[in-house]
Amino acid sequence: MTDTIATRATRREQAATPPPKKRRSDRARAEARLGWMLAGPAFGIMLLVTLYPIVQALWDSLFSLRLTAPDDREFIWFRNYQVILSDPAFWQSMGVTLFITVVTVLLELIIGFGFALVMHRAIKKLRGFARTAILVPYGIITVVSAFAFFYAFDINSGGYVNNWLSWIPGFDENLNWFAYQGTSLAVIILSEVWKTTPFISLLLLSGLAQVPGDLEEAAKVDGATSWEVLRRVILPNMKAAIMVAVLFRTLEAFRIFDNIFIMTAGANNTEALSLLAYNTSIGRLEIGLGSAISVLLFLSVLVIAGIFIKGFRVDLSAGRNS
Repeated sequence: MTDTIATRATRREQAATPPPKKRRSDRARAEARLGWMLAGPAFGIMLLVTLYPIVQALWDSLFSLRLTAPDDREFIWFRNYQVILSDPAFWQSMGVTLFITVVTVLLELIIGFGFALVMHRAIKKLRGFARTAILVPYGIITVVSAFAFFYAFDINSGGYVNNWLSWIPGFDENLNWFAYQGTSLAVIILSEVWKTTPFISLLLLSGLAQVPGDLEEAAKVDGATSWEVLRRVILPNMKAAIMVAVLFRTLEAFRIFDNIFIMTAGANNTEALSLLAYNTSIGRLEIGLGSAISVLLFLSVLVIAGIFIKGFRVDLSAGRNS
């Protein structure tokens, strides 16, 4: 009995003791040192370029500073944040930003997955043409696509979309798309989806290419339907690609600026957070308040990235689910 208890105690001690770390070989250490020597300078420069504006914005946000009176600079701690967070305009912009982000990313994920399936399973003769045709919009500059959609929908600039939609019963041919919040946001979202869906489809295509064909064939042999193959085989094996696509597009959509600036300039309650920071800093020359909005925008992006990484539980370095 005593021996049994001692044996169990020994096993518990062995289980609690962490395994000894494997000592790296001289070759592994030399390769790691070479890697740092090659990538270190670029990494350091990127860190400085990224950190400098963030630290400068954080520092400026602690001051009451207007460009029209630079000598009246006063250190006021976090009073700018108090002003911003108690301003209804900030929360209005936050709501618009979140609405555009959620709707845009959701539409792009659904349409992009369909495009990825077409590019992945298209007939070999048509595969190159299909991929080129789908990726063309992504090669166009955002400002150009924003102006194209603006002139297509704006009735004051000879927009032709109303004529195209005139056959729809109940549609008003004199509809001014940029006179209302709902229709303005619809055009802005449509422009975003048209421009960046190819980016999503390209990332999802790489995920589709990593799905083992043997698993799909085995599932079909076992009698699985197409929906079951998609839900139980394809999507679980694409989790890393889906996470990367959704994360990158969410962060980009949350910082939307060009389309809104060109189409509405924030009129009719369409002002997003990035445009609010621009109008405050450049339009009103309130550098302190504008910097505070920029810092809050940066913190929001960090929170979104953390939620996605924790929520998907994907080991990006290994390209698999953790």
